[in-house]
Amino acid sequence: MNQLEKTYSIAGMTCGGCVNSLTRVLASVPGIEAVSVEVGKAVVRLDASLATSDTVKDAVARAGFEVTKETEA
Repeated sequence: MNQLEKTYSIAGMTCGGCVNSLTRVLASVPGIEAVSVEVGKAVVRLDASLATSDTVKDAVARAGFEVTKETEA
């Protein structure tokens, strides 16, 4: 298993409901091992053999938000 931890800046989040929504969506994605979300930011640990940064970005978009920046955590 090849684990990566990345931090994503997220646009469009304004409240705790946004945090809960994004947390649920990210936690349901295969390959995402752990997630910590706060308004405007998500830290994700993923299994690189099952999920990629594009997988995370797609999940963020499905939740109604946009990734504006990605960095290695």
